[in-house]
Amino acid sequence: MVCVGVVLCALIAAPFLSALTWAFALAVLALPLHHRLERKVGRPGVAALLSVVIVTLLIFIPTAVIVWLVGIQANEGFERIQREITGGAVRDIAAQLPGGARLYDAIVSGDATGTSLGPAVQQQASAWLSAMAQALFQIAVALFALFFLLRDRQAVLRALRHYLPLSAAEADYLFRRVRDITHATLYGNFVCSAIQGTLGGLIFWLLGIPGVLLWGVAMAMLSLIPSSGAFFIWLPAAVILAVRGDWTRASILAAWGTVVVGTIDNLLYPYLVGREMHLHTLAVFLAVVGGLIAFGAAGLVLGPVVVAATMAMHEILQARASRTESPDRVPGAGSS
Repeated sequence: MVCVGVVLCALIAAPFLSALTWAFALAVLALPLHHRLERKVGRPGVAALLSVVIVTLLIFIPTAVIVWLVGIQANEGFERIQREITGGAVRDIAAQLPGGARLYDAIVSGDATGTSLGPAVQQQASAWLSAMAQALFQIAVALFALFFLLRDRQAVLRALRHYLPLSAAEADYLFRRVRDITHATLYGNFVCSAIQGTLGGLIFWLLGIPGVLLWGVAMAMLSLIPSSGAFFIWLPAAVILAVRGDWTRASILAAWGTVVVGTIDNLLYPYLVGREMHLHTLAVFLAVVGGLIAFGAAGLVLGPVVVAATMAMHEILQARASRTESPDRVPGAGSS
């Protein structure tokens, strides 16, 4: 009966997996702030409420504004593309490549008027509104859960310690690894990606390429995936400029993307993250990409956390089996 209850509870919680994952991740980031507020106000509930308000002001409100502006630029981009298709500009560019005109005509089925683009975009409006409503609901649940994770964190940790078949030192080691990978994933990856997106958007703005915010955000999001990156945006843009004969802007964009945007991750990431990841580059790549496929956006956090927790448990079992350390002593158990 207990197993049946656990399965049913998992099914109930499944729709909130994304919200709970981000609530946990935000709790890890907001915990130092919460500690300071708790010391000043002396009341955990008030400190947790203030922490949630500050997180909302610093993260969710600016994100909502950026998403709104990106939506405006995306709509303008669709309209611009429709005008270029209607005017034949896209076909003229394609005609400059071997077989480009034939391929273009095959794609649009011989109709270069682009009249079907507008209705196709309009058909997606309801889907966008539904996705936006669902996202707002998940954000509300995440903030609600964040309050209780901060206020009742000690009770949550005690409950986890009780159910985990680990000693106190082993549980501390596991919690520390999960905390480190969460901090590294959010702080290191998001900061580096935001800088790459900003630098990419900056060169688009300087070169007069439309949709600066849209492409900057796209470059930042792609930079979150290891071994991927902003070049999926700036490289095609440089190629398009070159095909149009604008070699000066194409060269500047390619040089900036390669030298500045492409190397900033190698310079900043080790400094911001340090040794907190404790994972090989291939493991990080598989954890992030696999997490995204399995869990959606929450996989950015959940994927690396699952891999790091599994590796920590493996190390604990190795330490137990080696007989060189007591079960209460595991790698890293001496630090807190």
